[in-house]
Amino acid sequence: MKRGTDQAFVTNNDSRITNTLSYPALDALLLFFSLNLALQPLVDPDFGWHLRAGLDLVQQGWRLPETDPYSHTVPDWLWVEHAWLTDGFIGLIYNGLGKVGPLGVILFFAVVALGAFLTAASLAQAGRTHKLVAVTGALWVALPFLGARTQMITLLGLALVLWLWRRFLAGDLPHLWVLPPLFLLWANLHGGFPAGLFTLTLALGASAAIRLVTSRWPSVADHLNEPTLAWPQIRHLALMIGLAALVTLINPYGWRLHVELCQSLTDRFMIEVLHEWQPVSLQSRAGLTYVTYLAALGIAVLFLYRRVEPIRWIILAVFLGLSLRHWRNVPFFLLVSVSLWAELLAELAVRASARFATGPARQKQWLLALTFAVAIGMALMGPDHLRSVLRSGLAPAEFFQGTDYPIEAVRWIREHRDSLGTRLYNDYGLGGFLLWWLPGEKIFIDGRMPAWRVGDRRIFYDYIALTNWDPPALGVLSKYGIDWAIVGRGSPLDRVLAGRREWQARYQDAKVSLYVRRQA
Repeated sequence: MKRGTDQAFVTNNDSRITNTLSYPALDALLLFFSLNLALQPLVDPDFGWHLRAGLDLVQQGWRLPETDPYSHTVPDWLWVEHAWLTDGFIGLIYNGLGKVGPLGVILFFAVVALGAFLTAASLAQAGRTHKLVAVTGALWVALPFLGARTQMITLLGLALVLWLWRRFLAGDLPHLWVLPPLFLLWANLHGGFPAGLFTLTLALGASAAIRLVTSRWPSVADHLNEPTLAWPQIRHLALMIGLAALVTLINPYGWRLHVELCQSLTDRFMIEVLHEWQPVSLQSRAGLTYVTYLAALGIAVLFLYRRVEPIRWIILAVFLGLSLRHWRNVPFFLLVSVSLWAELLAELAVRASARFATGPARQKQWLLALTFAVAIGMALMGPDHLRSVLRSGLAPAEFFQGTDYPIEAVRWIREHRDSLGTRLYNDYGLGGFLLWWLPGEKIFIDGRMPAWRVGDRRIFYDYIALTNWDPPALGVLSKYGIDWAIVGRGSPLDRVLAGRREWQARYQDAKVSLYVRRQA
């Protein structure tokens, strides 16, 4: 039913079929299983430097360093800590909870990740059970990205943006004045806030285009299954996006935060080398799982989806393209598609019920059977995972003995530190871990530094030259004055250093080798 071209309207030809049947026992199991997926050990390579930055930030009275305090390679780099508030918060959790501090950090990020997907799923016009099934599936596919990662903050921020946008589009929110405060907080919690601005800009452009089309051809509106914004609402949305973008300048670094993010997102060498910037590949299990997820979604849309929702289509299509182009964007598409999955599952349930003439009693029997199946699956796979999470949170040093992280070498270094050098070389994936477990030690490189360059010091390029070239560019070690090194056991650099007279092996285990440069 239309109300004129200058007012929002909702068409009455919605083909949406929903099934709101829910089963509390199954819902509880699905929620617990989703939390089980969101709970991940502290194994992310970047977690260590985030924690170290947070601990130091709290200890120093929330004063941010002007230059990089953690490396000896680029100590003059004007460091922009784009997750300073989140890092400070995890530092408070880690210290404030004492021995269970690491477990508190794990729980914090699990709640944030689960909250993001539950918020996104809440947009679906479907029953609670269907939403939880969709969330569980999305989290399963997102496993490679979950854990104690500050990117979870951006997932939650994007979920809140989607929620606010959909409520505004439906007419449930008369205005969006909450957006500027949200982005003010987001810009200080994590540097991923451009994802929210990008999404809102997509929605704005699509809304304006649809308004232009329906103003020119009013009959088009009769075929839409989503509301159309009026021009005053479109102008309000544009104003809120502008204000939201403006308030992101209110951070400890001002415009430098945006420059840093722009440099990171446009550094071609980093994009070409880092795995997270590569396209989705079927060569990995994670990539195959994601492509299977996309195939299942495509089939479900083909057979079950009959609505005309152009704004939703545009957002889904853009994030799908971004996810296929860069692996790091996969969680964004999983988030924006979870509500669609919930609605497709609800429609599938309704059609199956009509096809096989099953009444509510029969449906509850099927739900009970599914509940038992989920419970058995959790019993088979849940305990080991939860034990691993608990060990990571309660006894991290013991936990790391069963990982590739060199906790044994760290213990040896602590006992023999006086006999080692002053300028360390470490592999890229170990920088954060060493900052966590060897406080005060200056490292060679970590996950903050791929786009850093000062003069002729292109630290990530030099690292690749040293580790990936054949033969390794050993001149890099002299360039940075390296006099001791911890390298992966059996790596090309390990084999080269083992054959050089000027380097002496001081420690070796199954994980790493430690070398010290001999005195001339």
